[in-house]
Amino acid sequence: MRIGFDVSQTAEEKAGCGYVADQLIRHLALLDPQNEYLLYPTFYKYRDPAYHKVTAPAAPNMKMHFNGVSFREMVHGWETRMEDRSAWLGSPDIIHSNNFSCIKDHQARTVFVIYDIAFLVYPEFTSEENRLVCFDGLFNASIYADHCIAISEYTKNAFLQYFPHYPEERVTVMYLGTRPTISPVQDESLKRKVFKKYGLRDDFWLGIGTIEPRKNYRLLIDAFCELTDSRQLVIAGGKGWLESDLGDKVASMGIQDRVKFLGYVSDEDLSVLYSSCCAFIYPSFYEGFGLPVLEAMSCGAAVISSSSSSLPEVGGDAVLYVDPYSRDSLIEKMQLLAGNPQLQQELRRKSMERAKLFSWQAAAQAVLQVYEKTIHMKPWYEE
Repeated sequence: MRIGFDVSQTAEEKAGCGYVADQLIRHLALLDPQNEYLLYPTFYKYRDPAYHKVTAPAAPNMKMHFNGVSFREMVHGWETRMEDRSAWLGSPDIIHSNNFSCIKDHQARTVFVIYDIAFLVYPEFTSEENRLVCFDGLFNASIYADHCIAISEYTKNAFLQYFPHYPEERVTVMYLGTRPTISPVQDESLKRKVFKKYGLRDDFWLGIGTIEPRKNYRLLIDAFCELTDSRQLVIAGGKGWLESDLGDKVASMGIQDRVKFLGYVSDEDLSVLYSSCCAFIYPSFYEGFGLPVLEAMSCGAAVISSSSSSLPEVGGDAVLYVDPYSRDSLIEKMQLLAGNPQLQQELRRKSMERAKLFSWQAAAQAVLQVYEKTIHMKPWYEE
């Protein structure tokens, strides 16, 4: 098979979709030497000017498409109406979309990754532009995709609830893995270096994720403000949307000296943060999977997570759960952990064991099986 694979979000400063695409293609390169892969550094409406920083795995069957084509020419190509753009895309047999884009003007089979439907469940937590882009992609997938890959059972069921016309047997669940560059850190000199870089003290509370309303940082800050211990609250994540005044909220509460906003951090620094925190706290309203929870567990962090959506699928019995709408629920769990080192150690042990159940090797194997199944399928609406 010749597989066109969307890597348009895998340049520097990757977020969720970019990490998924990056890890899948790298593990497919290890698993599958037979099929040919054409990697698309831009894909439909997602055109990162940093596309030239996207790299292909070092495998003879992995090739970057659009080589020698300028960014302007790529944009023009995507915007040009074509009855059939198959040749322009390298005549693939399958096109694998990773970024909420489902293109339909080609002859290939389409495999579409469903991350979440948060924009439908919580439309107030995102921008109008993001809602339109995500809905357009997901709706087109429900009509044109030959097979969909959902990153949790929760996401699969939610997709079928909103798009009940789509055949359930054409949705495969693929759990994610943690990045190989995120791992437990024992090196004390590296820890000291990272602590000095960000002005950290030992045993801090940690929040990770894009700064956006869905991540529920306001609840975390409110709960933290009520604690009487001297720990810091450390929040790492790139800027998202609708939360530009979060720093002002912290200042108005008089806790700006105890709260650290680090912005986007490297994987090495992130590993140190996960490995060194008193607990990782993730009170998100809604997740399609919850990759930060898995990353934290893989580093042996004690975890407090929201009980919503897919998060219990990831955390199992290794995590303390809270109601994402209840400040008191979060305060209770934070106080419980703060005063109980034995519980912290028990959760750290459970986290490491739970994280072993997830891997990118298994995810890539599931994707390859989807390809092998999909290549022989007729469009579902013709059956």
